[in-house]
Amino acid sequence: MTSAKESPATPPSTPWGMVVLLGSLTAMGPLAIDMYLPSLPAIGADLRASSAATQSTVAAFLAGMAIGQVFYGPASDRLGRRGPVLVGVAIFIVASVACALAPSVEWLLASRFVQALGACAGAVVSRAVVRDQFDHTETARMLSLMMLIMGLAPILAPLLGGVLLAFGGWELNFWFMAAFGVAVGLAAVLRLKESRSEATARQASRENPFQAYFALLRQRRLLGYALAGALNGATLFTYISSSPGLLMGTYGISTQVFPWLFGFNALGVIGAGQVNRLVLRRLTPDQVLERASLAALAFATLLALAAATGIGERWTVLPLLFLLLSSYGFMQGNTMAGALSVDPNRAGSTSALLGAASFAAGALAAAVSGAFQDASARPMAFTMLVALAGSALALRTLALPRRG
Repeated sequence: MTSAKESPATPPSTPWGMVVLLGSLTAMGPLAIDMYLPSLPAIGADLRASSAATQSTVAAFLAGMAIGQVFYGPASDRLGRRGPVLVGVAIFIVASVACALAPSVEWLLASRFVQALGACAGAVVSRAVVRDQFDHTETARMLSLMMLIMGLAPILAPLLGGVLLAFGGWELNFWFMAAFGVAVGLAAVLRLKESRSEATARQASRENPFQAYFALLRQRRLLGYALAGALNGATLFTYISSSPGLLMGTYGISTQVFPWLFGFNALGVIGAGQVNRLVLRRLTPDQVLERASLAALAFATLLALAAATGIGERWTVLPLLFLLLSSYGFMQGNTMAGALSVDPNRAGSTSALLGAASFAAGALAAAVSGAFQDASARPMAFTMLVALAGSALALRTLALPRRG
């Protein structure tokens, strides 16, 4: 029976200080991914590297984000939340400086990988901290609120990156990342309180990380939420990897307009996340997921049809893409909250599993879309359709409670 505290109709007051801090910690990854995208041609010219070599620095960062999370999750369950996140921020700062001083693309490639190993700590630990302190529905609301903070990165980062490139060269992007890391790290030292419960500590002391992950993977509902969120999130990675070629190459959108269009789509994600927070006053997270997954699949179907037929070209593809990407704002917070509610005593390991699955699915989807690239929207659109069909299927067959 649902208590008054858990009732969607009576949400508690919002801890804005926690939202801003945790959202900023989570934003380290998106900031580092999106900020230097306008600088890739300049990096290639300065370091005498090919376009493929400079693009591989993006892939190296995504790989680091996926791998690093696997370690931070169990560590935060065993050692506490503060220590691992502070270590991660320190690694991020040092690696950002190394990126700024890179004398070759190989140096930059390695530094970007290490930078990601630091950035991912904020995302993993922040989700665990939220689950330590809130129930299922309130966790979904908090994660949606954090999206308001971390979602600013895809909007502002490319614009700021372009400005810094013009004023001080591509290296200035990485100096800014280092400064951001210092500011967030100081805030974490002063404001982030230890939230790991005694039950979590006892559970972690009785098992090694492999045992923790094995126990989580045996839980049907957790797998369903993880797959649903990861496959929905794969559409965002597909868009990020495909958008420069599609928008600037195929559709002829200028380099000045591209960051604004990129940011507008990110604004859709943020807006959907805030609508989700309000909708959760009336509906449960699972009810929102059921509806949002079907809407996302419908938009993906329309996008695939538009891409296949060429009807309207950009005037059809871009609005449908905006609507499809906005589904991320409804799906991510609720799938994460659902997964974290399955086994609260392994919140850190669950958070790591969610993050690793998301980046792995995203990297795979981006690679598939890139492999079939033909200077049209078709590879992107059909990759998104397959991913969202898988997301809806995982949600209904594994995660959501069975009826009847």
